[in-house]
Amino acid sequence: MGKRDLLRGNEVIAEAAIRAGCQCYFAYPITPQAELLEHMARNMPRLGRTFVQAESEIAAVSMVYGAAAAGVRTMTSSSSPGISLKQEGISYLAGSNLPAVIVNVVRGGPGLGDIAPSQCDYFQATKGGGHGDYHMIVLAPSTVPEAGELTMLAFELADRYRTPVMILTDGLLGQMMEPVELPEPIDPASIPAKPWATTGASGRDPNIILSFDLDPEVLRQMNLDLQAKYRRIEEAELRYEETMTEDADLVIAAHGTMARIAETVVRRAREEGLKVGLFRPITVWPFPYEPLRELSSHVSTVLTVEMSAGQMWEDVRLAVAERAATPFYGEMGGIVPTPRDILSEVRKHAG
Repeated sequence: MGKRDLLRGNEVIAEAAIRAGCQCYFAYPITPQAELLEHMARNMPRLGRTFVQAESEIAAVSMVYGAAAAGVRTMTSSSSPGISLKQEGISYLAGSNLPAVIVNVVRGGPGLGDIAPSQCDYFQATKGGGHGDYHMIVLAPSTVPEAGELTMLAFELADRYRTPVMILTDGLLGQMMEPVELPEPIDPASIPAKPWATTGASGRDPNIILSFDLDPEVLRQMNLDLQAKYRRIEEAELRYEETMTEDADLVIAAHGTMARIAETVVRRAREEGLKVGLFRPITVWPFPYEPLRELSSHVSTVLTVEMSAGQMWEDVRLAVAERAATPFYGEMGGIVPTPRDILSEVRKHAG
């Protein structure tokens, strides 16, 4: 085993982005993701890469658009209200088929909210968020080491599909410290060529990147091409994890940090003789509807647990339909449910 460092989730995401070949990082400060920006501020210039603390979130995502169009790996990060300000730019990235990585370290809301952890941006992340018929790939890590792994993957998927990819974490995971074996830096030669990029047209026809066309038929075809890409992503990039579901009667559905807490609940429930398992979506878009649908055919209850009013719960109910009961337990405002809280809820439904 290689050297392990004790690092915050925010720091691991930042360092993994550097090791994934991120050349340009643009952001504006906001808690609880400040350590990510600070890590990039210390290290990107030292490596001869671009770091800009922009004058606003809107400026930052616009800079990401420019860097992505020029063909370099680029990233921005923020937290809830800051991500809201970036939505127009994210829609432009999606509409222009540009690869970029966006990190949302979610805090309590709505409005300015607080700086405590929450999962209340699920709808914004998975249902588009900005204007138009578009999606991002959305990855939801549950541990600090996995946050690093999924950051490396995010850059790979962004380039493979020419699409924005979001890493959806929260204030708990961002501030939490865990031992991490950092990934090896990628070989720059492994980054795919980008013949579509706006790198200067000497010796070739100009490349034009935009999401605008006044001809409805042309714009319709652009949209059809996007939808076809999303279907390919849904077929190829589903990621999820099941824990002790083989004989389970009740399954907890949870993502991100709630899933790691739910793992403790599963162990404690098993000690009480309750047949409880865990279904954890890793890609919350595309959501693993079919695997959860199949699992729900063999259990009596799928209990969704979230730090929200029940946003992922909607996707769970779509997947399960009438195959099993679908109760919900959640907290809001930055309150983190404890294993005791969730286990109490499990006991209500396990009978």
